[in-house]
Amino acid sequence: MAVTAALGLAGALATSAPRATRGAEPAVPIPPPAVDNPKAAGPTQVAVLAGGCFWGVQGVYQHVRGVQQALSGYAGGTRETADYETVSRGGTRHAESVEVRFDPEQISYGEILQIYFSVVHDPTQRDRQGPDVGPQYRSNIFYADASQKRVAEAYVAQLQSARVFGRPIVTRVDRLEAFYPAEAYHQDFMIRNPSYPYIVVHDLPKLDNFKKMFPGRYRERPVTAEKSR
Repeated sequence: MAVTAALGLAGALATSAPRATRGAEPAVPIPPPAVDNPKAAGPTQVAVLAGGCFWGVQGVYQHVRGVQQALSGYAGGTRETADYETVSRGGTRHAESVEVRFDPEQISYGEILQIYFSVVHDPTQRDRQGPDVGPQYRSNIFYADASQKRVAEAYVAQLQSARVFGRPIVTRVDRLEAFYPAEAYHQDFMIRNPSYPYIVVHDLPKLDNFKKMFPGRYRERPVTAEKSR
């Protein structure tokens, strides 16, 4: 991902693979959140999460039952700097993020976070994930309202207290100011490029871990960025 950013060309995505120095972060079995919003019928809700390169984060949530749409994008900075080349320099305050739209009757916000902490990324890595280094790859939850803030902060405290990761969690919990969708060539990247070397090494193992650890949540046919289902 970082090497691709340096190339600065969308077309290079199909031909130039970043050097893989390590595989996906291992999945960690964790308890469900003790504090959560009850499942109930209602309008679509939105969770915005950052956990490293957005290709894999989006790719996992596209297979989560109850998710209606997942978009790769940027959160934490301004509209003027919300583009891939600028964000990749690391000085915009943006994080590569994914906007997850979900049905609150099928899946709760806390369950979204359980998947995030367990299989999507390693919340103990500060300003990086695997081979990708910089604040744009940080672990960051962007809450939309007071209810999401309550659930997120309580869950971080719960997991810290249980010491399930062996190292301190460094995930930031910040108010969502805005989310800016990424360029079209980043959307559905894992669906469209399953044999791309970065995806094979770093992201498909996350999807495999999700399928194994949350079989009741896994859906075979993914939702796409273009159309909610």
